[in-house]
Amino acid sequence: MKLNMKKINEDIYIIDLGLYLKSYKTLILSDLHLGIEESLNKRGILMPRFQFQDLMLKLKLIFDKIKVERVILNGDTKHEFGEISHQEWKNILKLFDFLKDKEVIVIKGNHDPILFPIAEKRNIKLIESYNLDDITIMHGDKIIVNLGKVLIIGHEHPAISLKKGIRTEKYSCFLKGKWKNKTLIVVPSFNLLTNGTNVLNERLLSPFLDNIDNFEVFIVEPNENEISKTLYFGKIKDIKKL
Repeated sequence: MKLNMKKINEDIYIIDLGLYLKSYKTLILSDLHLGIEESLNKRGILMPRFQFQDLMLKLKLIFDKIKVERVILNGDTKHEFGEISHQEWKNILKLFDFLKDKEVIVIKGNHDPILFPIAEKRNIKLIESYNLDDITIMHGDKIIVNLGKVLIIGHEHPAISLKKGIRTEKYSCFLKGKWKNKTLIVVPSFNLLTNGTNVLNERLLSPFLDNIDNFEVFIVEPNENEISKTLYFGKIKDIKKL
């Protein structure tokens, strides 16, 4: 069976909603927002708690297909800002235990100001960014110094809304473009509940994304039971003309 993996840059591949750095055997996951169901339920929005189960299934599918020695959680691993919910404690520890045979790097996102008590339970430290030679991985909510030639961020939850007849469907997507003289790759949320910002017409939050008309779009077509396919859709400025 053909592996659904799409090259987005030299030695960097999209696999489902994750980004795979092949030479480094490293998988990057952004914006898991574990615990979001409990947060929504507290606000009166009833949401069945199946997202973590689906997330774990996808990780197992990915690990069965590719060699992964390092996993980078690129910010917003948890959802609540000012507290740690029961669901966050439970699911994040389960995730860390599932990844115990991998090197786990946790980058701090804007939703993670109090993630450290959970991470400490598994002797995992939180960091602001991580470098692999000329590649800098960071959450993307703020600009930092000492950047490599290739930047990988999350934070934005990029997505694109497409019309199908009378229906409009939103798809998570990867973005690739330039920030100053550097290559910038934006990774979507690994949680389909937070597939987020329509990059065609909504205001973007990351300071790296002030002008994205020339960015290329890679749409992820969701598939619950297999690794999702990635479709190249061209540049944002051209999609806007459709």
